[in-house]
Amino acid sequence: MHIVIPDDYQQVIESLDCFTRLSGHQVSLYHDSATDLDLLAARFANADALVLTRERTRIDAALLERLPTLKLISQTGKVSSHLDLPACTAQGVAVTEGRGSPVAPAELIWALIINARRQLVPAIEAFHRGQWQINLGHCLQGQTLGIWGYGKIGRRLAHYAKAFEMPVLVWGSAQSRQAAATDGHRAAPSREAFFAEADILSLNLRFSDQTRHIVTLGDLQRMKPDALLVNGSRAGLIAPGALLAALDSGRPGSAALDVYEEEPIFDPRHPLLTHPRVLCTPHLGYVEKQSYELYFGDAFANVAAFFAGQPQNLANPEVLERT
Repeated sequence: MHIVIPDDYQQVIESLDCFTRLSGHQVSLYHDSATDLDLLAARFANADALVLTRERTRIDAALLERLPTLKLISQTGKVSSHLDLPACTAQGVAVTEGRGSPVAPAELIWALIINARRQLVPAIEAFHRGQWQINLGHCLQGQTLGIWGYGKIGRRLAHYAKAFEMPVLVWGSAQSRQAAATDGHRAAPSREAFFAEADILSLNLRFSDQTRHIVTLGDLQRMKPDALLVNGSRAGLIAPGALLAALDSGRPGSAALDVYEEEPIFDPRHPLLTHPRVLCTPHLGYVEKQSYELYFGDAFANVAAFFAGQPQNLANPEVLERT
């Protein structure tokens, strides 16, 4: 079978231990980012299967109609809004999905928090220019960590906060607030209080139609002038333009980001990259060896099982009724 894997930016997929699971198949890898419909259709024209890296490539009805040989899309992690699942089913394309792990993204978020609070990047850059001790950072001890979304990642962040002697304040669904209280943390009495009280506020919500643009300019402007907003989840959680407007108004005082409305970003003049109070990383949350082995190991296993006539982990099992 011909398996196409786009968006291997780092050229690392072939080096993974799990890549051997595709032995015996023809594999085509692409190491750039492509969004043009004609180019994608040409690259995928003879594919029997696609293996997608998270949400890097959008798959919609217009593209699927031009892929007559495509039988399977094996998604790393869970299916999200980048993939039109009903269109796949209508076209007779099976979609499989795998698992995710909260470990790497939670660690990356914590690294962002420490780096932003201690202002390590400007200090290190100045050091390389021959300057010594140019700024003052802030300790985490005693700072209130606000967590919106008390799921697997949120729980890990709360656990890290305990080790750093930080009180935790949680907002989210009633279930999330109750779970946080059961774990000994404080649930915010209101959304307004949550934004107003947090010294560091981390967004850890799943992105969906219900959470799209859920964080407004008004929310952000309730934050303290020295507060830090951290977003390692999805840029679409924040209303368009709200973060830059809030930062320019002085509340919150700073931000640390791993996600952006359009990815990848290649423009060094991007307003978030050039903002003096924003720390940016290039969506590294899941970009880590163990995570890749998990994501791609599942995806490749799903490919092997599907073409062996034993499909597993189908997101659209009804597609099998069409064959």
